[in-house]
Amino acid sequence: MDQSVSADRSLPVFGRVCYATGHFLNDLCSSMWFTYLLVYFHSVLGFQSTTAGVLLLIGQIADGVCTPLVGYESDRTPGRRKTWHLLGTLCVLLSFPFIFNPCLACTNNTAEWAQIIYFSPFIIVFQFGWAATQISHLSLIPELVSSESAKVELTAYRYAFTVVANITVYAVAWLLFHFQSQHNMDPSISGSLGPVDIPLFRTLSLIMMGIGALFSVIFHVGTKESAPGSETESQLLTPAPSQEALPRPIFRWKHWLKEASFYQVAFLYMCTRLIVNLSQTYISVYLTNSLMLPKNYIAIIPLVMYVSGFVCSLAMKPVSKLIGISMTYLIGLLLVLGFAIWVFLDKNMGAQSIYGAAALLGTGSATILVMSLSMTAMLIGEQTQSGAFVYGSMSLTDKVANGVGVILIQSIRPCSTEACCPACVWFYRDVMAAVTGGVALAAALCLFTIIIRPIRRRRN
Repeated sequence: MDQSVSADRSLPVFGRVCYATGHFLNDLCSSMWFTYLLVYFHSVLGFQSTTAGVLLLIGQIADGVCTPLVGYESDRTPGRRKTWHLLGTLCVLLSFPFIFNPCLACTNNTAEWAQIIYFSPFIIVFQFGWAATQISHLSLIPELVSSESAKVELTAYRYAFTVVANITVYAVAWLLFHFQSQHNMDPSISGSLGPVDIPLFRTLSLIMMGIGALFSVIFHVGTKESAPGSETESQLLTPAPSQEALPRPIFRWKHWLKEASFYQVAFLYMCTRLIVNLSQTYISVYLTNSLMLPKNYIAIIPLVMYVSGFVCSLAMKPVSKLIGISMTYLIGLLLVLGFAIWVFLDKNMGAQSIYGAAALLGTGSATILVMSLSMTAMLIGEQTQSGAFVYGSMSLTDKVANGVGVILIQSIRPCSTEACCPACVWFYRDVMAAVTGGVALAAALCLFTIIIRPIRRRRN
């Protein structure tokens, strides 16, 4: 079989770096969305915990609905991935700052349901833009490179910039908290979140928009996409002369629905995102409500997590090449389980112990996220003409599952207001342990099915 076409598709280091910057704006927003949305609406704006959960659920459902639709439309316009990316970027830039800013037309007496109506359009536009940027960026991976190791490497580059984006958010947040404490000596203000922090979160969101816009420009200038009808695209969709005896099947969206591996990878990706996103969502309230740490820890501890993930991402390519993607994913799961057990058993965890636990979670989360994306790219292979649909479907499962998970957790919280009863103190400790540990066990079961029946596509 002639492999010359696929073997030639690779990127130099500069091209990989430029590609990786394309999701930086999304990563900045995602970091703020999952880490600070609940604490901002609940602790800063004073919404009930269920109302804050509803707003996050609206965003997750909007993202889940938009993602496969964007993927389908993106696949119908090959060679236009960057156009979708640009559209998504503009939607994010124009909508996200309004989410971390109080309702402009509201007063202190405005009902929460009215404020939900106010914030919902901005959240929906933001999630559409986020989905368009994410899917177009992911679907470029199998188009830019061909070998499995190159896909893992490009995914690792992408995740490395994800880590840098998260580090940027938490570092800037820590600086803003630090400057706030320097200018206000009231210990109650420096120790707990409240309405005084509204300008801080507004400033943080605007700074992230400026940085993200700059990186988006770098992506569009430095990444070259094959034009529709170009020789590269034609070669990918048409078998070489030596392959005439075994023509390559062309997968459309309906063909993926008949593939068992499609559902295996989708479930594993959903579990991965549940671990990563829900732990990121509840780490802040766990630190402030359960461990009673000062509010600057909601920047410091996530920073430790993502620095650990960044260091881990540097070793992912050689490790996965040595022991395989599935076994590398299993190692990441074991690290996540270690974090869950540590948090659950250490009832007296203090400011020192949490650093080690955070490093364990950050390393494990980074590993399973990169490996799950690599499995998705492996599943798509050379079927790049429907790659956006596959990524969109994977993302649909994770967005809906995350939204439902958050609203369930918020609805069973012992108290819905900021004045907490004693039962609330360790509620988020149990959430952190149950989410990371329980979902990791479900992911392990799915992983074993993939080890027994490796990822592959049937030939039609």
